[in-house]
Amino acid sequence: MIHLTELTIAKARKSLDSGEFTAVELAQAYLEAIKEKNGEIFAYLEVFDDVLEQAKRADEMIKTGKGSPMTGIPMAIKDNMLIEGKESTSASKILKGHIGTYDATVIAKLKTAGAVFLGRTNMDEFAMGSSTETSAYGKTKNPRDTARVPGGSSGGSAAAVASDMALVALGSDTGGSIRQPAAFCGIVGMKPSYGAVSRFGLMAMASSLDQIGPFTKTVEDAEIVFEAIRGCDPLDSTTIPENLVLKNKKTTWIPAQGRNDGSEAKKIKIGIPRDFLSMKGLDPRVLENFEDTIKKLEAKGYEIVDVSLPYMKYSLATYYIIMPAEVSSNLARFDGVRFGLSVQGADVSDSYKKTRAQGFGEEVRRRILLGAYVLSAGYADAYYRNALKARKLIRKDFERVFKEVDLIATPTTPSPAFKIGEKMNDPLQMYLADIFTVPANMAELPAISVPSGTVEEEGKQLPLGFHLIAPYFGEEILFKVGREIS
Repeated sequence: MIHLTELTIAKARKSLDSGEFTAVELAQAYLEAIKEKNGEIFAYLEVFDDVLEQAKRADEMIKTGKGSPMTGIPMAIKDNMLIEGKESTSASKILKGHIGTYDATVIAKLKTAGAVFLGRTNMDEFAMGSSTETSAYGKTKNPRDTARVPGGSSGGSAAAVASDMALVALGSDTGGSIRQPAAFCGIVGMKPSYGAVSRFGLMAMASSLDQIGPFTKTVEDAEIVFEAIRGCDPLDSTTIPENLVLKNKKTTWIPAQGRNDGSEAKKIKIGIPRDFLSMKGLDPRVLENFEDTIKKLEAKGYEIVDVSLPYMKYSLATYYIIMPAEVSSNLARFDGVRFGLSVQGADVSDSYKKTRAQGFGEEVRRRILLGAYVLSAGYADAYYRNALKARKLIRKDFERVFKEVDLIATPTTPSPAFKIGEKMNDPLQMYLADIFTVPANMAELPAISVPSGTVEEEGKQLPLGFHLIAPYFGEEILFKVGREIS
């Protein structure tokens, strides 16, 4: 019998290679778990009908010695990544029935590695939301407490891993859409540096912010998935060779063992932006858990210092100008002419209006309108261009501080998972759920959320996350320190 609750990629790899169980048997175990649990949790929009065929090919790769760390590993894919021949809708009515005509680069890499795709997971429509309640196809529930949200926008992927309906999953992170649901569901969620992983084949929400990353049970597993999907891609001009440092724009962390200046390894410094943690709305239990985790790291030999990031507090406001502006441009392609839903009107203009009105949900329409407004004549200077200036100041803040410390730590979220429906009628409160995660996206930095404990509420243990931000291309130190927490 395969015990899914105890399984990690590392353990599965050992068992698959030793013949303790086959990829087909492993895939079948997850299919049975999905059949048992998905009706209540609704993590999956679709379970693929060729899962066992994929697993058979993985078994053949293992037998012939052509396997890799990801061969035979069952995983879930967020519904905004293209898989050739499979439906992909971004959880929107406007793309219902849309079939991918090619593989996203991350999918192609994982196919080559022999991963087994179980199905596509639910999400906030076009990744716009923090609770997976804006999906056109239904709400996903948090496996830790089904009365609560799993977070968003990648809530389906997080719920699939947390409920043992997938060993790992891919999500996308524009302002915290991997790390926030990971914290709410009690698993690991990682956002790579912008440009470290190709976005080719990912349905764009906000092109200067989006990044694909993994959900896993352990930091070690997150590193394995990251290594499988990372790399420069000629099909995505925003991907960057790792050895390229963009002077005067970004900083790159160089581990002590990689230096050639004769300096010795130094104690890793973790910076705490205390001013930012004094914000209103931060649950006292979250702050207490954060402080306890910091003390544990200090006891392990890490140096903890207070740092000042004065522009960090403007990240969320800046994000909600830049992101909708990019949304309004990216979603202009969904017009009922080229693909997806098409509603006939009196003329072309009328068809556009009817298609978009019927195809897009309320939150998507809200962000398109906001984005069109901040880009419009007479307002672009006051809003959009000023937001771009603020983004530069946020980046410079991080560049300055990373000359003093190796990592920056905050809680992942200001509260544990909230109840389904609790914030749907208050968009501003919903947006505040991303206040700690957005700064890393604004500065294009890698970040990770690691489980750090629980708080009890109404008889349920609700997970909390500890959030680390590293310098540009500093994923190595994220994994190193993250392993000390998980």
